[in-house]
Amino acid sequence: MNHEPARSWYEASVVRPAPRPALAGDVDADVCVVGGGLAGVSTALHLAERGYRVVLLEAGRIGFGASGRSGAQLLPGYACGQGVLESQLGRADAKRLWDFTLEGLELVRERVTRHRIDCDLAHGQAHVAIKPRQERELAAWHEELAGDFGYRSTRMMDRAELEGLLATRRYRAGLFDSNAAHCHPLKYVLGLAAAAEAAGVRVFEGSRVTSLGRGATVVLRTAGGSVRAPQAALCANIGQREFAPVLARKTLGIATYIVATRPLGAERAAALIRNNMAVTDINWILDYFRRSSDHRLLFGGRVSYSGVDPIGTERATRQRMLRVFPQLADAPVEYAWGGFIDITMNRAPHFGRLDPNLYYLQGFSGHGMVLTGIAGRVLAEAMAGQAERFDVYARLRHRDFPGGMALRRPTLVLAMLWFRLRDLLP
Repeated sequence: MNHEPARSWYEASVVRPAPRPALAGDVDADVCVVGGGLAGVSTALHLAERGYRVVLLEAGRIGFGASGRSGAQLLPGYACGQGVLESQLGRADAKRLWDFTLEGLELVRERVTRHRIDCDLAHGQAHVAIKPRQERELAAWHEELAGDFGYRSTRMMDRAELEGLLATRRYRAGLFDSNAAHCHPLKYVLGLAAAAEAAGVRVFEGSRVTSLGRGATVVLRTAGGSVRAPQAALCANIGQREFAPVLARKTLGIATYIVATRPLGAERAAALIRNNMAVTDINWILDYFRRSSDHRLLFGGRVSYSGVDPIGTERATRQRMLRVFPQLADAPVEYAWGGFIDITMNRAPHFGRLDPNLYYLQGFSGHGMVLTGIAGRVLAEAMAGQAERFDVYARLRHRDFPGGMALRRPTLVLAMLWFRLRDLLP
């Protein structure tokens, strides 16, 4: 696996600290956390704030994976939808999980303020409908959020209002959420890592875990040393399949892609999205976009279930962008990047224990910006002996991807054809 940061606008727009040292020699800790993305850094920070001696091992650089290159929309809820949660957990606990994500949104704001993380945090997000069927789905969702969840931060927007905010005629309606937000994801994860180190976490970069010894003491080995700890947390998502294959069967990495135009200038960029909200359509193969702090348009919308970067990804993503904003035909793409996110079969998060002292977080399924933060909090609670909230997540059942490790990806590609065709239906 490549552990170099992606050539993204996010990477180009930050000044990283000097590389942290790789693990060298044998180290003891109260907890070892594997993975330097948002899930791992959040877990480490919450544990350190509770007084634990924490070591964090990252194979590459902090935030090199999905946490540092995502679409960075901060949304409540789960990729699987509440129906999956309710079918497995019952109505009350499904509602609890929804409320946890509202807590996660507030946690982001609290972390940004408390640790003075300059991550371009901006509020407001809209899901938008292209077809009448989708407009009806958004209206039903709006009523469900208000009636069943008491969530009153959303409102429906008709075509006229939406066209007053977006310089496009592609969408017929929208569901605006004033509580949702967006940010610069790499700045955010780097800021959390700095806060974790200030709280006492020892962070080692370039320290890929090569083996995992289980027992009363967990031993995690790298090329340069080892960490011994009474408890450990595996938070590397698709990266941990190398040393925890039992987890690999429950997730699959799919490739996602984003482009950034050259700077458009403040006036032109503001005219595209007048209220600076983030936007996502509700196709299965969806488009999402937002403005950057230096007046670019960031636009994502390509996925690859085959795991292969298709030829012409940059060109294809730009073509999707021009379907929304044809007036950007003269604006070249300056950055294009992609990478893997981990999904589960049912798109629900996969949190649990391999042993009583060996925990894991994975399967964020594209909803990690908020969910990773609250996952770190409830995991830290569980390690401190307060596992009630973590165990609600651990009750979720997950199936292996069909076809085994060799055939599951082509099986998924075939299954996704139906959803791609559904996007074409009126």
